[in-house]
Amino acid sequence: MHRPLLLATFITCALLTPAAQANENPVPRSVGQPYAAGSLADRIVLTPGANASTQMAVTFRTDLQQATGLLEFGPALAGPQVTAQVQQLTGETRRLDGENGPSLFHQVRLEKLTPDTAYVYRVKGSAGWSEWQQFRTARASFAPFTFLYLGDTQNDILAKASRTIRQALRSVAHPALVVHAGDLVASREELAHDDEWGEWNQAGGWAYAAIPQLTAAGNHEYLDTLLPDGSEGRNLSPHFPAQFALPRNGAQGVPDTSYVSDFQGVRFVVLDGTSALDLGTLPAQTHWLEEALKSSKATWNIVVMHQPIFTCARPEDTEPLKTAWKPLFDRYKVDLVLQGHDHCYSRLTHAEGRDATRKALKANQAIGPVYMVSVTGSKMYGLNDRARTQPDRSAEDTQLFQTIAVEQNRLGIRTYTADNRLYDAFDIQRDAKGRKVLHEPKLHKQAERFCNGETGPDGLPCTGRAK
Repeated sequence: MHRPLLLATFITCALLTPAAQANENPVPRSVGQPYAAGSLADRIVLTPGANASTQMAVTFRTDLQQATGLLEFGPALAGPQVTAQVQQLTGETRRLDGENGPSLFHQVRLEKLTPDTAYVYRVKGSAGWSEWQQFRTARASFAPFTFLYLGDTQNDILAKASRTIRQALRSVAHPALVVHAGDLVASREELAHDDEWGEWNQAGGWAYAAIPQLTAAGNHEYLDTLLPDGSEGRNLSPHFPAQFALPRNGAQGVPDTSYVSDFQGVRFVVLDGTSALDLGTLPAQTHWLEEALKSSKATWNIVVMHQPIFTCARPEDTEPLKTAWKPLFDRYKVDLVLQGHDHCYSRLTHAEGRDATRKALKANQAIGPVYMVSVTGSKMYGLNDRARTQPDRSAEDTQLFQTIAVEQNRLGIRTYTADNRLYDAFDIQRDAKGRKVLHEPKLHKQAERFCNGETGPDGLPCTGRAK
């Protein structure tokens, strides 16, 4: 059943203010409640534009005293005189009133940048400027790079998910990009919503300001609302479009959460499964998806979405999305589909199961898209009845991150557990005729991690609950 779409407003947000909360049951707060907007800019996030070789965008938050979104940027220099060649830009400003009081979110889009060039920027708070951040634009044509893929952070963001994020950033990758598959926060009653976004920003810190963040919206980026007739509706949390200045080139009716970003020979197509399932935008997104894939001239095409086509925790696959989108993934030879939502791990090549994958490997048979599900945070679901036999590899009760190395004829995907041990490793290789085959390098990996009754894979109580 479709739920009617409620438009979010940035002037007065739907979240409870502190005064309103005084008359309600108090929502849990982050320890120390450190997330009120201050005199220095915070929540600084860099996002890629539609063409990441020439377009980037910066968002940041200030108190109400800094009424204008002011940014200085220029070419990066080897010496300390970074201000010698900078220019000032202003952007769009919107107000957001949350549990930590009022704040202003500013978005500044950087256009007509030079490909493969290092730039520096800083942003203005009411008391002065931030530190200088440095980023590099993508190349105008294909060149190898590595990016990180993170599943749901959602709960215990600072306490537990941050460990996985920081391990990913510092251990095995030199990422040019970070991809988030949705449910960055919980947006329920476990924690004040503005505190959750404060924790999300603190978990990534300066890296979110210096490395482009490509984010999909999950169902928890939406707020459940009660309509006058008693039915339920969904409203995109005002934090999401305030926090991310994403390319506005998506499907009709889905401007803030569907988009295309071309990054150095890879076309990333980002879909909003929640809006498709609950807000009636499936036809519009399906039409737009076909055009985005049909027009792609990229070396690789990667889809990012939240709800998985093939589930590893829920009893049933996401059939409406599978029916509408999987044929397009097949027809236009999508290479990789990155997903979240299920709070388990799954790498699936053949719907017929891992035995079909083994046969295809032996016969060097061509494959279609590889479907992945992963989880970064602490909330875990138990595996469904087919997750041990249908995916090529799966896991439960496990925090994970992925590195994806992009080469001309190979995607090298490596999955690591939060303690930085290799869990899964496979390559998607393409020959001169465009055929794609799966290759599993002979690397030492952990045994598959499953719960055994009430006992988890670490010998502690299993935290994965049935979905």
